[in-house]
Amino acid sequence: MLAGSRGESDPLAAIQGVGHRALLEVAGVPMLLRVLRSLEATAGVGRLRVSIDDPAALDSVPELKARVNAGQLAPHRSLASPSRSVLDALAAHTDAPVLVTTADHALLTPEMAEHFLTRASALEAHVCVGVVAQGVVEARFPAVPRTWLPFRDARYTGANLFVFRTPQALRAVEFWIRAESFRKKPWRIASTFGPLSLLLFALRRLTLDAALARASKAIGCRIEAVRLPFAEAAVDVDRPSDLALAERVLSERLAAQD
Repeated sequence: MLAGSRGESDPLAAIQGVGHRALLEVAGVPMLLRVLRSLEATAGVGRLRVSIDDPAALDSVPELKARVNAGQLAPHRSLASPSRSVLDALAAHTDAPVLVTTADHALLTPEMAEHFLTRASALEAHVCVGVVAQGVVEARFPAVPRTWLPFRDARYTGANLFVFRTPQALRAVEFWIRAESFRKKPWRIASTFGPLSLLLFALRRLTLDAALARASKAIGCRIEAVRLPFAEAAVDVDRPSDLALAERVLSERLAAQD
């Protein structure tokens, strides 16, 4: 679980006066704890680790502190960016697949995680990436802004779910480090694969799978997408409007249980 902070000036953390963004309460529960509980209930998930810039911040939440003390949650001190933190964490754990998600994935459920892992296990890929199609998201949340990557088959957004299955997957993370600054600029990302790929991307001549095949060849490891049917998988708590949306969805889930 990636739980880096955005410094003392983080406006979202300031809303509740919490010292760390990962501990922002969503419907009364710190969002990192929500993600942790979902992963604990997910079949196939083993040891849990949290990559956080200040591991001592976990002590402020008794349930998190208890898990750390019991050896059920291993803190990892994060580095300057998510990609560098992942590379550092994976370097010592290349003997088994590693699922990576984020602390702000407050709407993550065991069903979503199990669906992703099941579909990923059926693919012959070194890295699997969760995505959600625009149609799926907008059917559920028509007014929620997202960053879309346009392809011939559809427009997609990320789901903050990744699985790194083999040592070759480290090549993808090394590329991620180079491309991280272009996260909101898909044209710049495409251009790193050469002018032909950029042209095909600009003309929307590539499907998502075809684009990933080209990326895999350039990076040196096989990357495939897992299309998720859950609109909520595309929601991360990144701004006040996301927080309001997440709390509304959680309220709806609670009402549905009654």
